[in-house]
Amino acid sequence: MELAAHDLTLAYEGLEVVGHLNCTITPRQITTFIGPNGSGKSTLLRGLARLMKPRSGAVLLDGKEIHRSPTKAVARRLSMLPQRPSAPDGLLVRELVALGRFPYQGLLGALSHEDDRQIDRALSTAGIDALADRPLGELSGGQRQLAWIAMALAQDTPAILLDEPTTFLDLAHQLEVLELMRKLHREGERTIVMVLHDVNQAARFSDRIVALSDGKIVASGSPEEVLTIELMRRVFAIETEITHCATTNSPICIPLRRCDQADHSRS
Repeated sequence: MELAAHDLTLAYEGLEVVGHLNCTITPRQITTFIGPNGSGKSTLLRGLARLMKPRSGAVLLDGKEIHRSPTKAVARRLSMLPQRPSAPDGLLVRELVALGRFPYQGLLGALSHEDDRQIDRALSTAGIDALADRPLGELSGGQRQLAWIAMALAQDTPAILLDEPTTFLDLAHQLEVLELMRKLHREGERTIVMVLHDVNQAARFSDRIVALSDGKIVASGSPEEVLTIELMRRVFAIETEITHCATTNSPICIPLRRCDQADHSRS
């Protein structure tokens, strides 16, 4: 699975958010977009997922312009979990997960034996088998997020895109979601693309980090290459100390203070 943006410009009602951006997603790796609010990271993810039409440039999926490809063909190659997904009241968890099989259904929309198998597999992988017959509205925030992830898993795509999948979750459920992503990547060789606010979680769970600012890529590489004092000063306007976790050997960013305007302008 190859996904790339070429000279991509994305805008909301005439306001340019991502401008002339080039980015190639490395297959079978976990790539995470980081950056301050308004940097364009979620917009870029939406563009890669075919949820936004480019003002100019193109997104290529397996070498073809994604916006010129049939919807079901794209949905069989990548799945997208938006930042704040919504579902009809009273929907059961299994019914939600079954929606992930839409790309494979015919005109009548009946579930096949293969659909049922994939739904069961997705529920099991996400660890929510026991919740299958529960209404979505009765679940905790962490359980609900796992149900949405199970829907993406039922879609059975080689790539999964997630916009801030840990937002509003407590630390235990954040780790549960991110460890599940790492499991999917390692066991299924899936390509995972995420937007995360927490740079330390990004460093721990990512093969590659892409840092954005003002709709442009500022840095791209391994967590060690991207998470630097200079990058944090330039992108987030904060002074930091960078150390390493003795257990995971991933870099850890310790915020110290905000840069004053003069320091930020010199960086």
